Amino acid sequence: MKIIKMKLKNFRSYQNEIEIDFENITAFVGKNDVGKSTILEALDIFLNGGVIKLDKNDINKQNEENDKEIQISVIFENIPDSIILDETNPTNLKDEYLLNKDGKLEIIKKYQNGKEKEKVFLKVYHPTNPNCRDLLYKKVNELQKIVTDRNINCQDKTKKAELRKAIRDDCDDLALKDIELELNKEDAKNIWEQLQEYMPLYALFQSDRSNDDGDNEIQDPIKFAIKEVLKDNEISITLKTIAEKITNELQKVTNTTLEKLKEMNPAIAQSLNPNIPSAEQLKWADVFKNISIVGDKDIPINKRGSGVKRLILLNFFRAEVERKKDRVSKQNIIYAIEEPETSQHQEHQRLLIESLVQLSKQNGIQVVLTTHSPTIVKGLDFDKLRVVKNGNDGEKQIVKIDKASLPIPSLNEVNFLAFGEADEEYHNELYGYIEKEEMIEKYKDTTTDKREYSKIGKNKCKNTQTITITEYIRHQIHHPENELNIRFTKDELHQSIEKMRDFIKNRIKQES
Repeated sequence: MKIIKMKLKNFRSYQNEIEIDFENITAFVGKNDVGKSTILEALDIFLNGGVIKLDKNDINKQNEENDKEIQISVIFENIPDSIILDETNPTNLKDEYLLNKDGKLEIIKKYQNGKEKEKVFLKVYHPTNPNCRDLLYKKVNELQKIVTDRNINCQDKTKKAELRKAIRDDCDDLALKDIELELNKEDAKNIWEQLQEYMPLYALFQSDRSNDDGDNEIQDPIKFAIKEVLKDNEISITLKTIAEKITNELQKVTNTTLEKLKEMNPAIAQSLNPNIPSAEQLKWADVFKNISIVGDKDIPINKRGSGVKRLILLNFFRAEVERKKDRVSKQNIIYAIEEPETSQHQEHQRLLIESLVQLSKQNGIQVVLTTHSPTIVKGLDFDKLRVVKNGNDGEKQIVKIDKASLPIPSLNEVNFLAFGEADEEYHNELYGYIEKEEMIEKYKDTTTDKREYSKIGKNKCKNTQTITITEYIRHQIHHPENELNIRFTKDELHQSIEKMRDFIKNRIKQES
């Protein structure tokens, strides 16, 4: 199943319910502490990734006096065509009215007082007619009684799905409405148990890599790999069998040794006992402790730079998720990566985002990431980006970058909106658009900020003219060799960009 939307309510900085759209690859950008990582961690809690533990401090501080319930909802598409809800009788979610009004699977989890034990609901467009509602909560004998009492024709009265269908077909008006169907009670528990089989495998790689592994394992990811491999149930059974065989042989040797010792000195023999550890006490990880990844000239990874170590650990993380995926073929994979650019050179960042984009194109795989890197942002299409920010009223906003927000779609615009990144390239794009639309004179009339700009003319004389600050910046960008003028500041560049954006947006409004 593929995630297409998530809703957060009363979780950390997300007070009122907010909707978040997802693509095959989705990047959340914005300033520090604005709530980007919260989105990835909410998914981990919802999908039981196991990295993040929920507690009462996760309740939104503005709401906690009145509302102590955290709500995380996820909407899926690519849902299974057939599902077993009762015994061995296959049915599908559409026929059981278990999809929302848009025909998608919407699962809601509610956490009271920040406790990890959740109540699970489906948001469904479901029958509310008293004659055919709540059928999923009824036992087979209850459904059979309805069919018998109303003399409803049903081909197979032993199958609950067939009984429910017959009862619904008998209703003149289902009175379909949006409702929340609780899955924690009665026979509806079977629905949740079956749906869990298809939930995506979620793996969160945090920016500080605090995923339950110690510092030494971060230094050398192969140690973490050994630990994970040894968790494998089949391998554990094999190692236990080997340990038991070795223990039996050692027991024979020690018993024989003591028997022989008794023949020569019974007193000493009686004071001795074999001490052989059980299979559970054996530390198999120590057997492989000298295994490591080494580079040129046998230099171990833990002696390499932090960027190389993180890059290797990131790709080990991917490999480990793939290994787990092989055992659960029905599940998709969601790779969630915080700040993949951490400790990476710009060229590595470019290669990394190219790799993640290609990864997201594989069937059954989604990638979700947070970033502060313009290089990462520029490696993605507009529709893959979400800007996370706080609105003027304090409400959280997640803005889907719309190519039509300005008539000149530009990733420099995204960097400006997300990071406040005022660069000369974006200034050129905006100025060039105003010039192309023959609005430059009208723009000059709207600004009162002027500055004197000097240059050497053809007669080698110094010429000075008063121009707008925007023109002043434009000239300095295009003629860096002219050292007659004071260099514009970052703040001036930012203000000039804002003025051109406002001018363009106002012109668009006037024309529409």
